[in-house]
Amino acid sequence: MFAEAELTDDRFLCGQLTLLQPVRGYRAATDPVLLAAACPAKPGQSVLDLGCGAGAAALCLGRRVPGLTLAGLELQPAYADLARRNALRNHIPLEVIANPPYYAPGGSPSPIEARARAMQIETPLTAWVQAATRRLRPGGWLTLICGTDGMPEVLAALAPRLGSASVLPLAPREGRPALRIILQARKGGRAAFRLLAPLVIHQGPVHDGDRESYAPAANAVLRHGADLLALFR
Repeated sequence: MFAEAELTDDRFLCGQLTLLQPVRGYRAATDPVLLAAACPAKPGQSVLDLGCGAGAAALCLGRRVPGLTLAGLELQPAYADLARRNALRNHIPLEVIANPPYYAPGGSPSPIEARARAMQIETPLTAWVQAATRRLRPGGWLTLICGTDGMPEVLAALAPRLGSASVLPLAPREGRPALRIILQARKGGRAAFRLLAPLVIHQGPVHDGDRESYAPAANAVLRHGADLLALFR
């Protein structure tokens, strides 16, 4: 487990949520917040977060949607312990949320073992989709975030049990290629595939110093806990 000196206490959603995270190792940033904002769960439903880390995605969702039955599955015991602690301290008791690692083994490895395990693919994306699908009830939704290079594998893994898929590209800036996507797919869905207009994360053509530069829609999600569901309708 992490010692107290190895942790920081970080604010999410303008302080609506505070999370203990390791100083070194995998640290949640914008991805789990965006993922939670795209999850269409409603009060009274159950949500499973596969690979929950310190609980950022599940707890952001729980803060936005009260009355959910939230569960998280995490490979690393130290992170699972943090997720439990973070849930208790935020007084928050997942359609399925899967946050798979982004990078194939051999590509840009992290020197920190925990971060390397969190960010590198030990299990193929296909296996993540299959595991999530088995736990979905008919009509339930899978919500997943991954790098754009993983999109072909994820889409191929949907058939034959998942359909009605929509992909929201996440572009760092206007006119820049998307680096990540959020996918929604429904168990038993039959609607046509939709590729949505990208969500632009930052304003301006380039990074301008240390000042915050989130575009309005991204700022509403990342700072104030708004959802992205209108983009998927």
